[in-house]
Amino acid sequence: MPAINSRGRGRRTINEINMVPFIDVMLVLLIIFMVTAPLITPSMIALPRVGKAPGQPPKPIQIEISKEELIQIKSEGQSVPARLSEVGPAVKRLQPTVPAGEQLTPVVISADKSIKYETVVKVMDALNKAGVARVGLSVQTGN
Repeated sequence: MPAINSRGRGRRTINEINMVPFIDVMLVLLIIFMVTAPLITPSMIALPRVGKAPGQPPKPIQIEISKEELIQIKSEGQSVPARLSEVGPAVKRLQPTVPAGEQLTPVVISADKSIKYETVVKVMDALNKAGVARVGLSVQTGN
């Protein structure tokens, strides 16, 4: 009886992947790329031309608001005191006229941290009404 049991179902499953078809496909692709690569001509790219790059941005006009809510306008080393009603026109006079496409002189507001926020907003509103486009706020970084 042992002879019958040993012969009947002796098939084993193969747990290996057949790599031959995969290698055949890869070799065919390699040959295709090797043949077509010299036939491809490198294309020339037409890059756009530009004029001269803009220079450094102009130094900003600084508006300082002190603890006593006194306004000082500083530009190019000169400091001029101003009232709230005079801030817009004074800054507009200090901003030089620039050709189209160039940057306007920025305006930076530096205010003491103890004053009312309303004062800073009023100065910004006066500048906006005068047509000053670039207005920023100065802050101090710290830990």
